[in-house]
Amino acid sequence: MVIKNVSLETVCGITSRLPENSLPEIAFAGKSNVGKSSLINAVMNRKSLARTSAQPGKTQTINFYNVNDAFYLVDLPGYGYAKVSEEVKAKWGRMVERYLRQSRQLKAVFLLIDIRHEPSANDRQMYDWIISQGYHPIIIATKLDKLKRSQVPAAVKTVREGLKAGKETIILPFSALTKQGREEIYEVVDGLIGSGQEEQEGQMS
Repeated sequence: MVIKNVSLETVCGITSRLPENSLPEIAFAGKSNVGKSSLINAVMNRKSLARTSAQPGKTQTINFYNVNDAFYLVDLPGYGYAKVSEEVKAKWGRMVERYLRQSRQLKAVFLLIDIRHEPSANDRQMYDWIISQGYHPIIIATKLDKLKRSQVPAAVKTVREGLKAGKETIILPFSALTKQGREEIYEVVDGLIGSGQEEQEGQMS
């Protein structure tokens, strides 16, 4: 995948109507401090497309990024942020649930997990919840650069076992700092949107 152009096209708040997109959608979910904005910037090859902040929980909307006029990267609000009231957390949860249930173009959900730690209760709940909505999460194990290479296999095993994920669940170690793992993410995304792109290209030719 070559990122030619990317733009923030739609921002949906708690009361917003979700867009009826015609292109495939790939969603990214994760805990508030897992490095989701840094990952999006790295994957989209932009320095500040998604806003990174020292204050977790900055993303409070569902953000739709148009990528190459080929698909939408959908940035979901971070979960597990302690300083947000339970009422606000509940509203965010309902907003994400509405998106997962109503989107007709959503092809997959990438779930970000910090590779350094065993998945939290919130991580396990989100993983199970995504499955209950009819999707099988693809795991991105972030902050890979914080580990020695020899530590990675055991860390990936801990993530898999912590989520009670089967062998068929894809886990992609990733570092926003070194970009390690980015090509693997591109390959998975290409596989998810490839058939749709080929159909569109065939219609245009």
